[in-house]
Amino acid sequence: MAGTAGMAKEKPQLAILGAGIFVRNQYIPRLAEISHLFNLKAIWSRTEESARRAVENASKYFPGVLCKWGVKGLDEIIHDDSIPGVAVVLAGHTQVDISLRLLKAGKHVLQEKPAAASASELETALARYKAICANLSNQPIWAVAENYRFEPAFVESKKLIAEIGDMMSVQVIVEGSMNSSNPYFSSTWRRNYTGGFILDMGVHFIAGLRMLVGCEVVSVSAMTTHVDPDLPPPDNLSSLFQLENGCSGVFVMVVSSRSPQILWRVVGLKGTVQIERGHIDGQHGYLVLFFSADGQRKSSFYPFSGVDAELKTFIHDVSQATHKKGSDYEVERRLSFLEGARDVAILDAMLESGSKQGALVQVKKF
Repeated sequence: MAGTAGMAKEKPQLAILGAGIFVRNQYIPRLAEISHLFNLKAIWSRTEESARRAVENASKYFPGVLCKWGVKGLDEIIHDDSIPGVAVVLAGHTQVDISLRLLKAGKHVLQEKPAAASASELETALARYKAICANLSNQPIWAVAENYRFEPAFVESKKLIAEIGDMMSVQVIVEGSMNSSNPYFSSTWRRNYTGGFILDMGVHFIAGLRMLVGCEVVSVSAMTTHVDPDLPPPDNLSSLFQLENGCSGVFVMVVSSRSPQILWRVVGLKGTVQIERGHIDGQHGYLVLFFSADGQRKSSFYPFSGVDAELKTFIHDVSQATHKKGSDYEVERRLSFLEGARDVAILDAMLESGSKQGALVQVKKF
């Protein structure tokens, strides 16, 4: 969005914390496509080797990007007032503490999902964030990078939900792919946390569910099992859930070695909306199907583009916050840490219920 006539806005400077697979394969190429919107000042990693590898990759698109590593490099980024925004793309168990350090320094943060590893960690993190904001004149943005809330398939399907009438049933069926050829197969934090793969992948599908139905999950009853010895337990989850609108549904997630198969289906009195993963003409994305009560069928295919959209949105929000000091700017709700927290809270409740042989668990409210 253009600024006030005659006043050219200076592009915000950003830094990336993390130099792993996702940064090299996703963040850097995606950010390169929108490099006209910002300047990438630095990339940090725990080790010099990984930082230099990522910087070598990024310098093709961002000449002059600085290489930072270790405690000294992190401190330099935290105290660099020329960097208002930072993307935190680290192992899941380290992200919250580092994000809070950046927020305390007044930085705007885009943290990779999941928002946290459990509901209890979320409660502590949000309390610390509230205390930080109380001591700063300008509230720093804490965003969670959940691309499913920006995928066109879900944006458009949400509009179709209004046409199906009263909601009767919701189904989410996921066969998530994870085998030894996957670069995240040996991920330490995912393996060390109970249900790590279900949490890390599952937040996407919960985000899609919440986006689609437009209301919150209030309670769950789940069973979990462990079948594949090459994966940490549990690798299977089957849950009933209750929405605040009174509708119930099922969420089934299997972590397997096969290609992913994913489906969301919302049945109403006047029709059904279904989203399923697929590819057309070499493009991967989601197929949206609408079935009306009179038997008509409509379909549309939407290629993946949510990562691009979420990055653009964060950069826009950082720019707005930087140039409109105070509270006279609005942050995109779909990026908020609270939204990411609500995704995690649902999966945390399902895993808790599974550990209690299907006991009914209320989802913690955030």
